[in-house]
Amino acid sequence: MESKYNVIDLTVNEERLKNVVKRAKERGIIIPTLAQLKDPSLIPDDIKEKLKDVGLWDLNPLNLFRIGWHNDTKEMGGLYKDVNYLCIPSEISGVKAKIIALCGKWFPTGSHKVGAAFGCLVPRLVTGQFDPTKQKAVWPSTGNYCRGGAYDSALLACDSIAILPEGMSNERFEWLKNVAGDTIATPGSESNVKEIFDKCWELRNSGEDLMIFNQFDEFGNYLWHHEVTGKAIEEILDVEMNENSRFRGYISATGSGGTIAAGDYLKKKYPNLKIAASEALQCPTIFLNGYGEHRIEGIGDKHIPWIHNIKNTDAVTAIDDEATMNWIRMFNEPEGQKVLKDNGVSDEIIEQLNLVGISGAANIISAIKFAKYFELTEDDILVTVLTDSIDMYKSRLVELNEERGDFTSCDAYGVMERYFKGINTDYFKELNYRERRTVHNLKYYTWIEQQGKTYDEILEQWYSDDYWANITKQVDRLDELIEEFNERVRQCE
Repeated sequence: MESKYNVIDLTVNEERLKNVVKRAKERGIIIPTLAQLKDPSLIPDDIKEKLKDVGLWDLNPLNLFRIGWHNDTKEMGGLYKDVNYLCIPSEISGVKAKIIALCGKWFPTGSHKVGAAFGCLVPRLVTGQFDPTKQKAVWPSTGNYCRGGAYDSALLACDSIAILPEGMSNERFEWLKNVAGDTIATPGSESNVKEIFDKCWELRNSGEDLMIFNQFDEFGNYLWHHEVTGKAIEEILDVEMNENSRFRGYISATGSGGTIAAGDYLKKKYPNLKIAASEALQCPTIFLNGYGEHRIEGIGDKHIPWIHNIKNTDAVTAIDDEATMNWIRMFNEPEGQKVLKDNGVSDEIIEQLNLVGISGAANIISAIKFAKYFELTEDDILVTVLTDSIDMYKSRLVELNEERGDFTSCDAYGVMERYFKGINTDYFKELNYRERRTVHNLKYYTWIEQQGKTYDEILEQWYSDDYWANITKQVDRLDELIEEFNERVRQCE
């Protein structure tokens, strides 16, 4: 069935585009193409030379060229290297399969969500659909995405409104005070996504001139991860695979439906690959059509994102948030590190465990479950993603110590036995055709009944062979528009 939908609107609004070009000229803004974010060798040498004097988190438009996986692991003046990733040793995983995790810490803002925000904002900017001289950019999120959106907005000279639940970590709110134009805290915590959407409707109806970039339904989010994250993983596999290797699984928290889109790219390269969605056991939306509240910050739930290609998702696993909280204690408290060392984990790996945030711990645990469920061997490779690092959650470590007392040697041995060696295949499920359709149907209640999507399009998402392919076919045209925009900025008087 051929799709009639071209889901990323690249129609140019010439009148507004003139304002955008003028603003970009005034601020010295050049926008990178997706091709350049995938392959930094394509970035002009003069840009690289200027980046040597720019910090990774600086509010400098040049940092748009660091919204990719190849950044040097330096806070100041770094350029580019091979993709940043961590191999999880069997002394931690307890499985023979090689588990590889991309590291999001070395993006501006400390999270790859700045890329998803770039993917949503830039198509509207270079077409003139969004005019930063007159409109505000609104970023609804459960944490890192609104930080990325506020940051991208600042780089691109846009006023912004960040929306996130009041129960998210203090680090998010403190940072937003200095970057976002306004910050709105909605009721609840990680699983209260509907409250964020309700606030968006309130803003839409306020009469204020703004544009809402909802990561859960913006296909620019899908496209950025499909192209940039998918290609980064392919590069890692080129290094890590040998003649006996089998790439068996890509595991990602469902989140906004963006990160898991890299699996769609990878399945085209590795047709036998299985894509597994990870979520919180306390809110098992895919696993059990369930609901609830949990502590795995940043993964979103109680709905199915509009941009999640459920038809391409092969399995789901639900992770106890108590496991993830104990993992970050184990990785960052001295007694936990001692027990890890006693179990054979090298000093080199222990020094890198601060790269794992709460959702990253959940993704690794999900990958371990995947390996045990499918009885994988040393020839098998799994890939997952560390969205951010412990830098976003140090306040949570303090809270855990205040709540439970210091993390002792006895605690660490208990955590090792229960939450490391004790990982099993409970709450892991392969999805057949009908089960995937059941999950896809859940989109109806959020997106058709509440958010104004159409019944015809939800059917197209499931039945059309071209719906998802049409998104990725737009990448070349988007890059052309970016190049045309940059040229107009150069020529602007």
